[in-house]
Amino acid sequence: MGNTPNTDILCSNVEGTKFVHIQVKTFRPGDATVAVGLKAEKPYGKNFIWVLAGIPPKDSDAKFVFFIVPSLDMAPNVVKQHRMWLDAVGRDGQPHKDNSMRTIELPPRVTKNGWNLENYKNNWEIIERLLK
Repeated sequence: MGNTPNTDILCSNVEGTKFVHIQVKTFRPGDATVAVGLKAEKPYGKNFIWVLAGIPPKDSDAKFVFFIVPSLDMAPNVVKQHRMWLDAVGRDGQPHKDNSMRTIELPPRVTKNGWNLENYKNNWEIIERLLK
């Protein structure tokens, strides 16, 4: 409805006393990266979670995969990785041009700053702990 522009899903405990805001970005299982926007650079707080959702094509045998990433982990890593990309030389020795898209490497790849999403893979306990 536009009232929560940074939240795709609002999740609560049964009592409705604790909430987690979830922002979802999708990719195809087997992709090397997932694209996020500038929002990924903002640490919205401990109750804001990114779910990077690997949704296989309809006729695929691939399995769904999810990376449940707290905003407080996502933001500094996305900022650092993007800064490293900007500082690196692009094709033909040209500098990279800044833009609003950010790219996150998916396992088994590790980001250039050493961040690995493997610990977040299908780790729904991250959300469950926040709702206890």
